[in-house]
Amino acid sequence: MTNRFVCTVPAVAAMLVQVLSAQQPCEKLAGLKLSHTAIASAALVAEGPLPGATAPGNAPAIIVPARCVVKAVAKPTSDSEIKFEVWLPAAGWNGKYQQVGNGGWAGTIPAAAMVEPLRRGYATAGTDDGHEGGAGASWAVGHPEKLIDFGYRAVHETSVQAQAIIRAFYGKDPSYSYFVGCSDGGREALMEAQRYPEDFAGIIAGAPANFWSHLFTGFIWNEQALLKDPASSIPPGKLPAIQKAALAACDSLDGVQDGLIEDPRTCHFDPQVMLCKGADSQDCLTAPQILALKKIYAGPTSSRTGAQIFPGYPPGTESVPGAWAAWIVGPIQSGFGNSYYGQAVFERPEWDFRTLEFDSDVALGDEKAGPSLNATSPDLRSFRARGGKLIQYHGWGDAAISPINSIQYYESVGSFLGKYPDPRSGSSKQAQDFYRLFMVPGMGHCGGGIGPNNFGNGGRAVLTDPEHDIASALERWVEKGGSPDHLIGSGTVVGDPSEKMTRPLCPYPQTAHYLGSGDVNDASSFACRVP
Repeated sequence: MTNRFVCTVPAVAAMLVQVLSAQQPCEKLAGLKLSHTAIASAALVAEGPLPGATAPGNAPAIIVPARCVVKAVAKPTSDSEIKFEVWLPAAGWNGKYQQVGNGGWAGTIPAAAMVEPLRRGYATAGTDDGHEGGAGASWAVGHPEKLIDFGYRAVHETSVQAQAIIRAFYGKDPSYSYFVGCSDGGREALMEAQRYPEDFAGIIAGAPANFWSHLFTGFIWNEQALLKDPASSIPPGKLPAIQKAALAACDSLDGVQDGLIEDPRTCHFDPQVMLCKGADSQDCLTAPQILALKKIYAGPTSSRTGAQIFPGYPPGTESVPGAWAAWIVGPIQSGFGNSYYGQAVFERPEWDFRTLEFDSDVALGDEKAGPSLNATSPDLRSFRARGGKLIQYHGWGDAAISPINSIQYYESVGSFLGKYPDPRSGSSKQAQDFYRLFMVPGMGHCGGGIGPNNFGNGGRAVLTDPEHDIASALERWVEKGGSPDHLIGSGTVVGDPSEKMTRPLCPYPQTAHYLGSGDVNDASSFACRVP
């Protein structure tokens, strides 16, 4: 992308003064020789709005600090074309590196996610994961190497080459390297910990799509439940009634009636109570709609064995903006599910979702695409042995990726490592010494939703201390050894956006328990305890 900013002579001179500490000028990086990688350009860019970004409504433009921007292409195979960018602070480098993850099928460099780490003084990088365009997986048809690039190779290549560029520019390696991603970026985060434990000292994995082949199977399961029989379709106008009924059954289970369910696994809401007694209306469900809703809550199962393929979606946030209306009863899940099976698995774009068989077809996806896309190995011994630290988070209101999947993966790691205690410490704490999971009541996919959904996730830092900011908590853990025993999330009171709230976010399996007195909208009125 061409830089459109006009720099005055004093501005350019100031930037040149700022980068005098670099071992070589920014523009000289264009001639840097790297393994199977060509640098397309290297140029100083003045502070200014993020190119190509449009701020919504009256929001201020995204201002990016001055930086040296290096654009490059890595080709580790003859069918690879992994584009990535490295941003090097023109001033105030903190000596560290933070790589950011992608979303969905990737296909673009996540420049917006690179702004916050640059502001904090990090050298930062991001990749398009080896292809252009993220609307589907048409690029994977007939190109297995590109699927591997997307699955894991692009992120690793970017890490290796970006750190070589940092070394050339500053004359030394970063003192610490971090990776931060959510959704597909969360999958990339866990993939790095599993496959390339030497790449990063600290990793944040938000709402990871790490069981890609089964997650996308769940998308087709929901699509069939809602659309295979037209009578099963649940219109968005009925979602508020569903959420109201679920909260009526379960909101008070955690001792606080606040529109949030602290742990929806304790909720046993039966949609049958919503059966229309007379004419169909927005306040009730027909029998086919109830069956579809039960299937969505339950999640996909094998047609042969009945075994669970992927967990379902918990109740309590069905009508929250950006949740079910967009993902489940809307088009997003079906779009991803159809692109996965139609393009990545069967490689037939005309494939019909109604034909998916929830046994042999799932096995085919696991065999053909799963090895490249799934990051499900519980063996994090190498990451642990290198002193790596991993923080994972997931919103209980996530309508994209079932939050229960994060719990299942975390527990699988704990179970596996429980068999292999750390030989250096003999620790019996299993995963807790280096791996923490935080479940966030009410929060949607990676952020948003309702409740205490802001804790520095998604580059939305309000406070940057380790208690309120997840990236700062990871830094402290990696660099000073202080493990995060809680975070504090902030948001607005459910039903009253003018009223602020805070709530402790507890490391799983602990949850926030109301102490019985004090303001229910203040984190100090709660304590983290094992249920």
